[in-house]
Amino acid sequence: MDEGIDRLAEWLVGLRRVAVISGAGCSTPSGIGDYRDEAGGWKRRPPVQMQDFVKDRATRRRYWARSMLGWPLMSRARPNAAHAALAAMEARGCLNGLITQNVDGLHQAAGHRQVLELHGRLAEVVCLQCDARYPRSAMQHQLQRGNVFMEDAIAVAAPDGDADIADDLDLSAFRVPDCRRCGGVLKPDVVFYGDSVPRARVEEAYAMVDSADALLVVGSSLMVFSSFRFCRRAQELGLPMAAVNRGVTRADDWLDLKVEADCAEVLPAVLDCIDG
Repeated sequence: MDEGIDRLAEWLVGLRRVAVISGAGCSTPSGIGDYRDEAGGWKRRPPVQMQDFVKDRATRRRYWARSMLGWPLMSRARPNAAHAALAAMEARGCLNGLITQNVDGLHQAAGHRQVLELHGRLAEVVCLQCDARYPRSAMQHQLQRGNVFMEDAIAVAAPDGDADIADDLDLSAFRVPDCRRCGGVLKPDVVFYGDSVPRARVEEAYAMVDSADALLVVGSSLMVFSSFRFCRRAQELGLPMAAVNRGVTRADDWLDLKVEADCAEVLPAVLDCIDG
């Protein structure tokens, strides 16, 4: 790994407008799991589909039951050394901006200022009918108050504030709060599978890549198109690309450099190397 750290430090020297794409691997050292293994395959059942969430009441009950059990882990998570290193790089004027697939808000908590949250943020809930917004913490209070029978449910924490619960758990009595303003359906203000990233957000991310002099991928396999497209744009522009990620990425054939290790170990060491 030392050779990879040295090479990445050399790659970064002289660059002043590096665009960063971060993914779940950036937050795993903070105790937030990821969905994919090192080969890019699913570790667990894929996330809920937007169409199912909207149309099926039982799907919404199961989603919010899982979220009620998984949210406490997400809300307690704190930034790790990877978040801190990226914030330090920004403070030094090395970055052109950061595009994150993560919905945990940990980059901002670490002091990073120019963050584009591609898939939204889990800390806010939105009404699909009237667009009213509520803090996720308030939703959690309502969920726990209305579903005390779930207190002893067994669950395994999963990414994105989710949790895995037994398929045979009876959720017919689970109560999901409706919008207090209009009675509409509430969902976290994040992009579900099968949904689209808002166009304005996509264009902002493209502009960030277009004005960069290089692209650095941190902790992402890039298996979802919503992030991979920005690597494709960088490749079309002829920008240098590097990645710090355990396992395969969808852009491996385009990378000038790849360090296959924990980004929370690599990035602080890279900064030390540059300083030294």
